[in-house]
Amino acid sequence: MPPSEREKMLADQPYRSSDPELVQARQRARLLTARFNASSPLDPEQRHAILRELLGGVGTGVWIEPPFQCDYGANIHLGRGVYLNFNCVILDCNRVEVGANCKFGPGVQIYTAYHPLDPTERASGLEMAAPIRIGENAWIGGGVIIGPGIEIGADTVVGAGSVVTRDLPARVVAVGNPCRVIREL
Repeated sequence: MPPSEREKMLADQPYRSSDPELVQARQRARLLTARFNASSPLDPEQRHAILRELLGGVGTGVWIEPPFQCDYGANIHLGRGVYLNFNCVILDCNRVEVGANCKFGPGVQIYTAYHPLDPTERASGLEMAAPIRIGENAWIGGGVIIGPGIEIGADTVVGAGSVVTRDLPARVVAVGNPCRVIREL
């Protein structure tokens, strides 16, 4: 039996996002994020219940400030104590793993999805998605964009407004567009 579009998506193979199973999964995520974003800040238990239903893994003490948006939710795994500030977007067409005690500034955007460079291939509607991993205790500054297939090491600080297009090692400070290491910690 050939792999499903979902299986191809998670294997970083070309897939069709218009597949009915994927459309339904995105609709589910939209409904859950709408509920989460409309929830009361005075009811953290309701918020955590929605996150446990939406996300693939939620550690203890995770806090996400609404509004929050994602594609599927089920491919996002947040370690204990992770904090996401306002307006974070995670396009989780593949696995996104965020280690314990990571902190995200407002407006952080994580993109696992990407498209063919060739315009004819791109016009065919196929896309791909590569996993992203962020090590524990990383601090991702406001407005940072993290591209597909990136790994950011533990304890690393990424400066506000940076665009991360290459892996970053552990225990460094990195800034810029494209993001580059400016010092070790």
